[in-house]
Amino acid sequence: MMKKLLTGCIVATLSFGLVACKDEQAAGGPPMGGPMPVKVSNPVIKKITEWDEYTGRFQARERVEIRARVSGYLESIKFTDGQFVKKDDVLFVIDQRPFLIDVERAASRNDTAKKDYERAQSLRKSSAISEEELDKAFQEFREAKANLDEAQLNLEFTEVKSPIDGRMSRNLVDMGNLISGGDQGSTLLATVVSTSPIDFYFEASEQDVLKYTRLDQDGSRESSRTFKRPVWVKLQDEDEFKHQGMIDFVDNEVDRSTGTLQGRAVFDNKDGSLLPGIFGRLRMAGSEEYEAMLVPDGVIGINQTQKFVYVVNSENMVEPKPVVTGPLHDGSMRIIREGLKADDQIITSGLTILRPGIPVTPQRAEEPKPDSAPAPAKE
Repeated sequence: MMKKLLTGCIVATLSFGLVACKDEQAAGGPPMGGPMPVKVSNPVIKKITEWDEYTGRFQARERVEIRARVSGYLESIKFTDGQFVKKDDVLFVIDQRPFLIDVERAASRNDTAKKDYERAQSLRKSSAISEEELDKAFQEFREAKANLDEAQLNLEFTEVKSPIDGRMSRNLVDMGNLISGGDQGSTLLATVVSTSPIDFYFEASEQDVLKYTRLDQDGSRESSRTFKRPVWVKLQDEDEFKHQGMIDFVDNEVDRSTGTLQGRAVFDNKDGSLLPGIFGRLRMAGSEEYEAMLVPDGVIGINQTQKFVYVVNSENMVEPKPVVTGPLHDGSMRIIREGLKADDQIITSGLTILRPGIPVTPQRAEEPKPDSAPAPAKE
């Protein structure tokens, strides 16, 4: 729709709410002396891989609470706080004297029961005793043997050992204290966590999950459930994604309370620099490599909910073009999904004073280039 204003400006209301003014002075454009010079460039066409990023936390693959299986007084501690230990290293020793006495007592009873059973076997051969008496002697021998095995096992349990290779916490109970053992109410003595490999847990939104599902269905990107997808993580004080790992688990259902699906990546951590509990930022490929159209992010304007870029049309006038954008690439270039053609002349200068419909003189600018910082290696 066109109408003449009192100022003599011809105004055209465009389809997405912007206004084109044919009178330069009324539109706040350049003086009557001539069209405004602007820098222009074409979109960059480049093969890229889109990257998705998620925040998550490292977690030890194995974490064990060290508790005693028998009760007694804590006699000695065999590690220093924070020490790296190996599987089966002795960590705590409980006073063994009462358990040694139990072993001696059980061994004596076992010897007696064994002799009684052997005697009963001889007597049974001569029919001096009944089969029932022989069975009774055998049962007493078996019970005595079980009591001896239990006593020896309890003695073994007085040495509390590490079940895994890992790093110890501080000891939580000092020597001389009475500790409780067993299945319930046992005393927590310390914890030990494995250090390598280490897991990284993160959550993907339902929208991202659906995107990955569609890509898998059309063959564009294999599911992380079946493909060991490489990922990279950077820590809070790092600028680059330099820790490489692999996706090794995707949960089987979306969490109803958060609308997210949990994933897990595993990382080698031989130097121990990745600690359980710290946050990180994970990056993984969100698409396979494809040919994308890129423009500098700074040339994209917003009118209410509509994004647009200014281009120079065939009449050398400013024309806004609505676009559908994707994520940033390399930090400064914006992916354009729809709205532009490869030969469009995108205006890159004077964007704050431009108005639709004003005449301009296009001047070629240096072609926009993505940042030089390398992305993580492709899959």
